[in-house]
Amino acid sequence: MNGLVDKRIAVAGGATGIGAETAHRLAAAGATVAIGDVNLERAKETVKDIESNGGRATAIQFDLSDDDSVNSFIKQSAEFMGGVDGLFNVGAEMTPSVFENDLTVLDTDMDVWKRVLDVNLFGYARTTKAVIPYMLEAGSGAIVNTSSGAAFFGLPNRVAYSASKGGVNTLTRHVATVWGKQGIRCNSVSPGMVMGETQKRMGHTAVHKEVLSLIRHTRLGEPADIAAAVTFLLSSDGEWVNGQCWNVDGGLNLRD
Repeated sequence: MNGLVDKRIAVAGGATGIGAETAHRLAAAGATVAIGDVNLERAKETVKDIESNGGRATAIQFDLSDDDSVNSFIKQSAEFMGGVDGLFNVGAEMTPSVFENDLTVLDTDMDVWKRVLDVNLFGYARTTKAVIPYMLEAGSGAIVNTSSGAAFFGLPNRVAYSASKGGVNTLTRHVATVWGKQGIRCNSVSPGMVMGETQKRMGHTAVHKEVLSLIRHTRLGEPADIAAAVTFLLSSDGEWVNGQCWNVDGGLNLRD
């Protein structure tokens, strides 16, 4: 991948899964990476793996739902890396007690709504607000947000999650529109069913088979599939892509 050597990229939610895979890929391409996550121990393990392969990274504990914590994460990232050129927002509220109670609009408690939006949408707004001044100072920057096909499908459940991801796409287009002329790009990726740690742990084999029957591909996704797209969008190879919401889902969701 061209244009990642010496780039300084913060990964908000990089301890495991897609975030960790992307951090590895960015570091392998020559970027310095700041890995933020609520799970500091797993973030440290990811950093250790990156460093063992000759990369440069640091782990920072933070919480997407807390203003001060987010601001501290971006500030510490900038101090470690000497600035911030890129941000990958990938963290999400996936706690079983929340996720499993995100149902229809009639059945979903407002506390679930508040928690999901506070992490999945407001959290991304917090990191974006914190990082843009550093990018303006540098004269350029790239942000990639993690959305979901749920933003487009009209699912019968997961109403708060779907709404949060629709909001992420709106935030993405807003940032591209307001700061694109100042060298800041912002795009989102919408993964399909990716067989990361969470999906494997949940063990919904029947659901996996159903999705596989629907997609226009021979397999379900892997974290590396999403990492490849994100790395491209953060690199100079993706310099002319701005304000886009990409589906990376094996052809599950076809749309113009």
